[in-house]
Amino acid sequence: MTASEGHPGSEAHPGSEAHPGSEAHPRVVVGVDGSPSSYAALRWAVRYARLVDGVVEAVHAWSTPTELSWSGLVIDPDFDLDNARERFAQGLDAVFGAGRPAELREHLVEGDPSEVLIRASQGADVLIVGRRGRGGFARAMLGSVSQRCAQHAACPVVVVHEERDPAG
Repeated sequence: MTASEGHPGSEAHPGSEAHPGSEAHPRVVVGVDGSPSSYAALRWAVRYARLVDGVVEAVHAWSTPTELSWSGLVIDPDFDLDNARERFAQGLDAVFGAGRPAELREHLVEGDPSEVLIRASQGADVLIVGRRGRGGFARAMLGSVSQRCAQHAACPVVVVHEERDPAG
């Protein structure tokens, strides 16, 4: 796999490489973190991209958590990358099953989710993120990916709420 293919595990940053034919098509960037609201954002992004004849760049950010053990810092980036790749694939499968849309490009990028998405927004027509809905105090203290993206993205941002079951 090469970075320009846009498959999970790609080391390139979204938007940093050209996709064949994508120059004439709007770039729709969407953050996918495994939450129900990110799945709703992904579905929204695909519907929107079809309306504007765009390409969807699904971005899953991951990082290597570190643990302190008796021998020092424990880091296994290969294990973490494999886990992130698996979570991303499972999320895409949960939304699309085996039939992923032709206009979908997949990007697995190491880094802070809000920073990764803000970088990916460069040159994009729209950035779509899900809203997890933390309480007001936690949001004020911690900030949120959707809030940081709305404040710092280089393009318009759409924040999508989790889809509700009409029967529930």
